[in-house]
Amino acid sequence: MDKHSINFEKIEWIESGIGLRYKKMVNGSQQLRLVEFSEGFVEADWCLKGHAGIVMDGEFALDFNGRLEYFRKGDICFIPSGETDKHKAILSKGQKVTLLLFEIVDSEIL
Repeated sequence: MDKHSINFEKIEWIESGIGLRYKKMVNGSQQLRLVEFSEGFVEADWCLKGHAGIVMDGEFALDFNGRLEYFRKGDICFIPSGETDKHKAILSKGQKVTLLLFEIVDSEIL
């Protein structure tokens, strides 16, 4: 893999649960993840991690402790880490979304 160019087509999908798979590339303390949520995905616990990313395809909602925000293709999200911005991804029946996320590597991340 080139140090400055990432070809996600050459990286294997990691199935991480029902309706969730991702590809990742880690360089030092930075991580890129191509994430796909699809039908059947249910986030059991609140996510407290920070994320920045872009919706590559599809649409979904993020539940911020009862307040929904909607994202669709081309939208950019910036979510600080911590309890104040805890969140869960919500998909309607039949929905599928692909995100490219930029994250700081954390020992608890997927």
